[in-house]
Amino acid sequence: MKEYRHQKILEIIEQYPICTQEGILEKLHQAGLMVTQATVSRDMKQLNLVKRLTEDGRYIYTCQEKKTQAITKQKFHSIFSEAIISIDYAMNTVVIKCHVGMANAACTALDLMEWKEIVGTLAGDDTIFVLLKTPQKAEEFMRELKEIIR
Repeated sequence: MKEYRHQKILEIIEQYPICTQEGILEKLHQAGLMVTQATVSRDMKQLNLVKRLTEDGRYIYTCQEKKTQAITKQKFHSIFSEAIISIDYAMNTVVIKCHVGMANAACTALDLMEWKEIVGTLAGDDTIFVLLKTPQKAEEFMRELKEIIR
């Protein structure tokens, strides 16, 4: 029930410019979910909802996680396009050669992307080793990274 309620709250704030907790509570009631203000407040905290300023000067609720993910992806592309010299793979390991001193930053950005096929990463000063589950996943991953740095 909690997961469904959380999903409904996220749908509500995507569809409507909600300015208050009461607005979310009202929309939940309209959807047939009879919850209390305290429950909505806890849910909002667990969902990391924050208010953002709109173009017309109002503050509405939004999900901070989506915003953070978009920023993380943007930074990842920026860091990678600047840091990477070459990418290759052998078996299930991808080797990423970086400019001197940039491997740690690029590896941290890579780790933040949380690719499911990555088992682990290891960074030195100018080289990153990425261990993947299978040789096929390593080849696919290498191709994806090469597309990013083009």
